[in-house]
Amino acid sequence: MILSRALCGAFLLAAVAAAARAEDKKAVDLFNGKNLEGWVWVPREPGSKIDDVWSVKEGVLICKGKPPGYIRTEKDYTSYIITLEWRFDPAKGAGNSGVLLRCIGEDKVWPKSIEAQLHSGNAGDFWNIDGFKMTVDPARTKGRRTIKLTGEKESAEKPLGEWNQYEITVDKGTIKLKVNGKLQNEATDVEVVAGKIALQSEGAEIQFRNVKLTPIE
Repeated sequence: MILSRALCGAFLLAAVAAAARAEDKKAVDLFNGKNLEGWVWVPREPGSKIDDVWSVKEGVLICKGKPPGYIRTEKDYTSYIITLEWRFDPAKGAGNSGVLLRCIGEDKVWPKSIEAQLHSGNAGDFWNIDGFKMTVDPARTKGRRTIKLTGEKESAEKPLGEWNQYEITVDKGTIKLKVNGKLQNEATDVEVVAGKIALQSEGAEIQFRNVKLTPIE
């Protein structure tokens, strides 16, 4: 009987490990750590090229922040979990950026989408761009902005210069934002549509790494 339980436990652990490996295989690198393959630059004003604003060094994606605009994926995605790390240079101060979800319609600054905010101190806020269909807590919503669950004065972000992690779950009609493992916001009744994913250039240097997407079936 003891042996039987031990074997059951071993089989269970093996099954969990196999499931974890399968999940890992599903994840794709949106940023390959080497170049900007798979991304398209959309500036506010025409004239600049992607290499004028975005660069890659030692596996890190670096955005100068100027001119304003965004890089977006070439492909469309509907339901997924995206994880990424970001940081601002403490020598250059706090900054602003964002992750745009389900970008649809015209390539413009800014496209119709839902923004997962990356403004220093406000990561975890939602911004609704161009009236994207979604339901959020009205008590925390001011205009297009839905303030994170911890409020304006509290943040799950690490000190300036350290790497932070965003985990964003876009699952059919629900979107959840986690900053460094802590749930910061949730939207429901979100329009289910395939769209691009974008990273903003918004005035300050910001760095990204480990940008990974796991599709949700």
